[in-house]
Amino acid sequence: MIKMAKLLFLSLLLQTYCFTLSLCHTSKVPAVLVFGDSTVDTGNNNYISTLFRANHVPYGLNFMGGAATGRFSDGRLVPDLLASALGIKEAVPPFLKPNLSDEDIRTGVCFASAGSGFDDLTTVASGVIPVSKQAVMLKRYLERLRKIVGEEEASNITSNALIFISAGTNDLIFNFYDIPTRRLQYDIDGYQNFLLEKVKSLILEIYSQGGRKFAVSGLGPIGCVPMQRNINFLRRSCRKKENSDAQVYNAKLQKLLSTLQESLPGSRLGYGDIFNPATDMLNNPRKYGFEETRRGCCGTGYVEMGPSCSSLSQRLSCPDPSKYMFWDSVHPSQAVCKVVAEKVVQHVVPALYM
Repeated sequence: MIKMAKLLFLSLLLQTYCFTLSLCHTSKVPAVLVFGDSTVDTGNNNYISTLFRANHVPYGLNFMGGAATGRFSDGRLVPDLLASALGIKEAVPPFLKPNLSDEDIRTGVCFASAGSGFDDLTTVASGVIPVSKQAVMLKRYLERLRKIVGEEEASNITSNALIFISAGTNDLIFNFYDIPTRRLQYDIDGYQNFLLEKVKSLILEIYSQGGRKFAVSGLGPIGCVPMQRNINFLRRSCRKKENSDAQVYNAKLQKLLSTLQESLPGSRLGYGDIFNPATDMLNNPRKYGFEETRRGCCGTGYVEMGPSCSSLSQRLSCPDPSKYMFWDSVHPSQAVCKVVAEKVVQHVVPALYM
């Protein structure tokens, strides 16, 4: 009897562990489709004409075999970790990668572009792919998917795919805070509303193409990103107004997602909270194994990003990126991405597929 009880307990424990970390690899999620900026770009910028790339060392230091694939991190990004946790594949390939396999197409790809945003103006100088154009790339993807699996199965994959959207930070930093182009037209409330209309348009476009399960990330504490801290170079403290603006935007986004779900039959729209987990990491770094939260791992950690985060600058910096919350002056380390992906798997995905 005691032995049976132990076996039952171990079985329940295994089921709980399996659900938390990987949804037991029997998930209803057949594919992951990703839209957004550098927080989720798995390498599309490698194949377009732009200087905004991360396909060089030391990027990818902790990726498979230390490969610099174009991911703006030392290792895997949230989409990669989500796909792995859902039992789909180890890493999400960029859509523009040559020779994508049929298996890649069936199980999802990434359309995101580092430096991008919901506002098309964000990409004018860098030449990267605006989020609005990423929905056009989805049409090309679906055409190929239909050729591989047929119309009916393609529709089933699309309607059950996890559509992950992460953008908005570049819009605020490049168009409103650091380069105040949009401040000539909008106050912060107006610009937030402008961006949210773009979010709405993106969701409606993807919905019209068959997408139904959306996980949309909010903004993190923008004012605590090392590059933004560096504006207060004497103290390098967080910029409270930027963090407050992010919280207001997030509240508006949650309301928008709720409204859209009510108006789009068969849809499920989940909000991915980035702000609170990131704030907890900032306030309680040792809880997550971090020793540094104010600067990035690469170089000085205050300004290096993209081309300036090079093999030369890396020699001057940290030997263990897992101890750092930020990899460069803007982007989170793989350690942070793991925490975020776990939160999405635990709290967002189950609500989309219940």
